[in-house]
Amino acid sequence: MHDSLFQSFFLIFTGAAVVASIALYTRQPLLVAYIALGALLGPYGLEFITDVTLVTDISHIGIIFLLFLLGLDMQPKALLSVLKQATSVGIVSAAVFALTGYGIGHLFGFSHMENLVIGMSLMFSSTIIGIKLLPTTVLHHKHTGELMVGLLLLQDFLAILCLMILYSGDLGEVDLPQLGLTLLALPLLGLFAYVFVRFILLRLIHKFDRFHEYIFLLAIGWCLGCAELAAYVGLSAEIGAFIAGITIATSPIAQYIAINLKPLRDFFLILFFFSLGARFNIDLLSDVLIASLVLAAAVLIIKPLTFRFLLHRQSESERLAWDIGFRLGQISEFSLLIVFVASNAALIGEKASVLIQATAIITFLISSYIVIFNYPNPIAVSDRLRRD
Repeated sequence: MHDSLFQSFFLIFTGAAVVASIALYTRQPLLVAYIALGALLGPYGLEFITDVTLVTDISHIGIIFLLFLLGLDMQPKALLSVLKQATSVGIVSAAVFALTGYGIGHLFGFSHMENLVIGMSLMFSSTIIGIKLLPTTVLHHKHTGELMVGLLLLQDFLAILCLMILYSGDLGEVDLPQLGLTLLALPLLGLFAYVFVRFILLRLIHKFDRFHEYIFLLAIGWCLGCAELAAYVGLSAEIGAFIAGITIATSPIAQYIAINLKPLRDFFLILFFFSLGARFNIDLLSDVLIASLVLAAAVLIIKPLTFRFLLHRQSESERLAWDIGFRLGQISEFSLLIVFVASNAALIGEKASVLIQATAIITFLISSYIVIFNYPNPIAVSDRLRRD
């Protein structure tokens, strides 16, 4: 296993360096290069890496670190205020996207159960792409970033509810006691994290802040510990990591932690985008190609329009509303998890699974291009739009 993992990492990161160089020379987005590399080297391409399960599991850490760093940039009071605004927009938009997915699935002859899962998969936008392409500068990040985070966190919570329904194995039977416990777990986890940080963690940071290696390890331990605790009580690891970050956001050392964890985050995110490309079964694409293109086109058009309309109704400027709409104009990594769970529960067939996966990749790629070439972001090919 050690040799296999070493070989996989050699192929992934050497290949990533090569395709990244080509992408930069040809002024293409790096995210696209990593996904293409996965498709090329994975089990449905040249088969240099035949089992991507371990790589996928490891890459999940990148999403956890991404949410932790996101929390470090947020102030708790600001987050509470923006969540109030995001709630109505998030719920109404999720309903619109779910109905769109169900209708298109029905149009192409999928079963009622498959249409429900297709509708679920369209409800959410990608946390990774949305946040990865958002500048961290105060000028742009302050309001747009907070509003996007509020929407994404609300979507994450809705995704957890959907996953709980799917885990029951029947969309008509929901474990209501377990659902109630999950709803109760979120505020309890936040309260525990707040108390632990205030009375233990911050005291350790203040006492030993001159030992940089210790602060680095303490931050990683706190992030992964909260993520694991959240998963244990029925929430997602991502929500736990975000809570871990936001509870120490007021600490003077928060920005130091954020700066030092970013390279580690990027390491795991490369694995995530590689695994996304590697898991795509291109052999079945021809069976659902037209349906995938129609569904992807619907997502790319309806999501920006819906967010623009709802946010503008909330008295946001038209420019900001379009900005957020295009940044959230794709489906989510949660959509892929929904596909995995629904497939294991025999709720959907292989064609429906490939349809959602293809839609995810198409919308990931095209929405990334739209943002990279039209809105400020850290990896823009234009110097005018590049913002760190």
